Amino acid sequence: MNSIKNVPARVLSRRPGHSLEAEREQFDKTQAISISKAINTQEAPVKEKHARRIILGTHHEKGAFTFWSYAIGLPLPSSSILSWKFCHVLHKVLRDGHPNVLHDCQRYRSNIREIGDLWGHLHDRYGQLVNVYTKLLLTKISFHLKHPQFPAGLEVTDEVLEKAAGTDVNNIFQLTVEMFDYMDCELKLSESVFRQLNTAIAVSQMSSGQCRLAPLIQVIQDCSHLYHYTVKLMFKLHSCLPADTLQGHRDRFHEQFHSLRNFFRRASDMLYFKRLIQIPRLPEGPPNFLRASALAEHIKPVVVIPDEAPEDEEPENLIEISTGPPAPEPVVVADLFEQTFGPPNGSVKDDRDLQIETLKREVETLRAELEKIRLEAQRYIAQLKGQVNTLEAELEDQRKQKQKALVDNEQLRHELAQLRAAQQEGERNQGLREEAEKKATATEARYTKLKEQHSKLVATHAELLRKNADTAKQLTAKQQSQEEVTRVKEQLAFQMEQVKRESEMKLEEQSDQLEKLRRELETKAGELVRVQEALSRTEQSGSELSSRLNSLSAEKDALSSTVRQREADLQAAQSLVQETEAALSQEQQLRSRERDELQGRLADKESQEQGLQQRLLDEQFAMVRCTAAEAERILQDAVGKLDDPLHLRCTSSPDYLVSRAQAALDSVSALEKGHAQYLTCRSDASALVASLTQFSYLAADAIINGSATSHLAPTDPADRLNDACRECGARALELVRKLQDAEALPQAQPGLARPPLQDLLQLGQELKPKSLDVRQEELGAMVDKEMAATSAAIEDAVRRIEDMMNQARHASSGVKLEVNERILNSCTDLMKAIRLLVTTSTSLQKEIVESGRGAATQQEFYAKNSRWTEGLISASKAVGWGATQLVESADKVVLHMGKYEELIVCSHEIAASTAQLVAASKVKADRHSRHLGRLQECSRTVNEMAANVVASTKSGQEQIEDRDTMDFSGMSLIKLKKQEMETQVRVLELEKTLEAERMRLGELRKQHYALAGVVGTPAQEEPVQPSMVSQSRTSKKPPLAQKPSVAPRQDQQLDKKDGVCPPRLLNA
Repeated sequence: MNSIKNVPARVLSRRPGHSLEAEREQFDKTQAISISKAINTQEAPVKEKHARRIILGTHHEKGAFTFWSYAIGLPLPSSSILSWKFCHVLHKVLRDGHPNVLHDCQRYRSNIREIGDLWGHLHDRYGQLVNVYTKLLLTKISFHLKHPQFPAGLEVTDEVLEKAAGTDVNNIFQLTVEMFDYMDCELKLSESVFRQLNTAIAVSQMSSGQCRLAPLIQVIQDCSHLYHYTVKLMFKLHSCLPADTLQGHRDRFHEQFHSLRNFFRRASDMLYFKRLIQIPRLPEGPPNFLRASALAEHIKPVVVIPDEAPEDEEPENLIEISTGPPAPEPVVVADLFEQTFGPPNGSVKDDRDLQIETLKREVETLRAELEKIRLEAQRYIAQLKGQVNTLEAELEDQRKQKQKALVDNEQLRHELAQLRAAQQEGERNQGLREEAEKKATATEARYTKLKEQHSKLVATHAELLRKNADTAKQLTAKQQSQEEVTRVKEQLAFQMEQVKRESEMKLEEQSDQLEKLRRELETKAGELVRVQEALSRTEQSGSELSSRLNSLSAEKDALSSTVRQREADLQAAQSLVQETEAALSQEQQLRSRERDELQGRLADKESQEQGLQQRLLDEQFAMVRCTAAEAERILQDAVGKLDDPLHLRCTSSPDYLVSRAQAALDSVSALEKGHAQYLTCRSDASALVASLTQFSYLAADAIINGSATSHLAPTDPADRLNDACRECGARALELVRKLQDAEALPQAQPGLARPPLQDLLQLGQELKPKSLDVRQEELGAMVDKEMAATSAAIEDAVRRIEDMMNQARHASSGVKLEVNERILNSCTDLMKAIRLLVTTSTSLQKEIVESGRGAATQQEFYAKNSRWTEGLISASKAVGWGATQLVESADKVVLHMGKYEELIVCSHEIAASTAQLVAASKVKADRHSRHLGRLQECSRTVNEMAANVVASTKSGQEQIEDRDTMDFSGMSLIKLKKQEMETQVRVLELEKTLEAERMRLGELRKQHYALAGVVGTPAQEEPVQPSMVSQSRTSKKPPLAQKPSVAPRQDQQLDKKDGVCPPRLLNA
């Protein structure tokens, strides 16, 4: 006997191990390989076999712990394709994985959101898709956690949907909104994918296109279920709530319906989807939710995934083996076995071994034949299923035809009821027709004809009812035949299942008892014969089914002919009803003419001139009372605006308040004249109505503008303005209430409304700006002077920048020289853009003066439009001042005496000043002017150059400043904690200092606005309604002798990056 000295490692590795630790290690290794092969950076779709292994792994461990333990370590921020494929695999795991996967993914919501936000901020094609996909995944997780009745695959029955919706209308409403949001995320992902693909269909055959299109298979599956559920919920909502309340829901559903239909149509045209999924087709139009019977016409869209062809499994080395030639391995193993244990009982095979091998070959042959028989039976079952589906579709068509016939029958019954009502009306009018003997005979004859036609119609209706009963019986018989086909199909499936179970049992017995195969071979052959006989019987039953199908098709033809005959009878009955209605309408016309003649005679006898005169007076007073009531509503609305918090954002100018108050005072005089005329002649109230309407509108306008002006006025004048507005509203309401009373109308005094309006006028004149320091005759010369001074300042700034650039080249080198040149070059570009803008603004100004002055001189035009001229002068000064400050700041930065932040602030200030100049020039210009278009282009160029200055300044600052890297080596835990606390203290001190500086900056701006003393909008000469006002920050009038100001706003916050408040428009 040979002794075992050294057993090879390969033999030891093949010994079976039943340890749970080894199983877990093998499972982890398999999952790691599948995840690494499914989620990689190759621009190709995820292979189905790798995703399937990952999904099976979640069912094996009843969760996604292993998946997330490997997925969390993937370098997702480094590759957008890697992140895209990760989202695809996660979507498949959520849909088809174990139910506990949903709760495991809830713990990693923040990781998913961070990946989406990261790629959303980057300009990457796959990155934008990842951003949309992560939003969809987060929405999916939230929805299914909130509604656990819906699995992640979204496949539930209608009973579960009804139970989830419940009976509370609010819950149904909320569930519908959440499903709409879910559907929006799905459709947004599909639109984003199609937007990045070429419109050609061939792009779906490329690996890059398939990589983007692969996740849409899961999107199609989700959308089909969501569409069906939203239709069900919408019909349920319309049965509980009025149609007007659900108008928003219907509009949103219609938009989603058209988007989903276009998505399905585009996807079904692509070759990539045709072999992977069967996409349903939606109807041409959305369901009509206003008609409850339309629910029966709704067909649930069904997505079919074809059986996947078995993929060629690539070999995976899950255990480490030695690197040797694979071909001679069995021989080597056999040699080692013989060397170790000796030859097994001799080297020559006996007859028993040969017989066992023969029996094994026969068993394999029998297995192949049984597999072939099973496949043929499955194909036959599939054919029968297709035929059954066709029969079910035909039966559904017959049901729809029956429903249509019932609807037509109901319409016919309604028409018969109308005919009977018309007949009863004719019987009631028969007494009147007896008065005319000549008409009575003709009426009786017509009535006899109508009666005969009615009896014919009743007989036709009875015949139609009998035909309808016959049709119902035929449909019942057809349903019974359909049930019989279903029972035959179930029996056939049961027989095939029995054959399959018997075959499997026989195969197990053959594998377990190889020594008994010789005796049982004949038995197996007999069983094979019986299986073939069962298959033949199945074929016979299939032929019987085909014969039944032929008989059902014949019944279908008979039913269709019956339906056509019934439609012809219905058309004949409808024509008869139309003739009857025509005859009745003629009779009704005759009776109406006779009734009109009698009413006319009666009206002629009762008309008297005294009644007409009194009616005229009543109508005139009613018109006055209605006008006064409408005026009261207008004034109450204006007074209500005084206490409305939404009205606090409305502002107006004192000039416009003065014009509105003066117009209201003029209307008081007209109201007094109209009131006196009406008291003199009560039959003419036109003057009083016209003057009262004008007074109510102008008084309300003055009240609203007074309140709007008080929002920008100081505290004391604002309180007085509000009091004057309330007094004016009270006097006006008292006046219009007296005009509505007939007894108090003569005592009404319209003149009492004049004092509060005069107070409003006086307060508006007091609030007018008092900052006009220059005579209007000198404004024209000052405009030209300031524009020339601005141009000269810009030219001087360009020269100084060139000198600084030359000095910097001599005085610095290396990185400092590069930074200085970049900053000065960007400043030079900005100055050139400002010079071009000033030149274009000068040309536009000349064009405005030439087109608007007419026969007046240029000085007279500037004097007439003094407010606009002051704004133009202020904007020009601001541009020149900003250019000078920018040059000084750049000089300090180059000489290392200033701060880079000063350049950034100057750039923002120049952008605001140029915006003020453009706004001041745009007010009077024609919007189709060529110079205006050039000015706007120059303004955009200035903004871009200012942005370049800021960017070059920040990049230069980062290059110049040294950033020391912190060295944590050699530091203990206590030392690190101490430095951490000191750093936190320093951060709190800096935050406190920053907050104090921001408050100081806000106070400085408030003081600057107070010194400016401007309330109106100097860039506009025309008054604007306070409800439509839109005030520009850059259009406030600055004082002529100092830096231009910007309009204040209490809720304005500073920019956290550079501490500058950028100018922008305020919409009241």
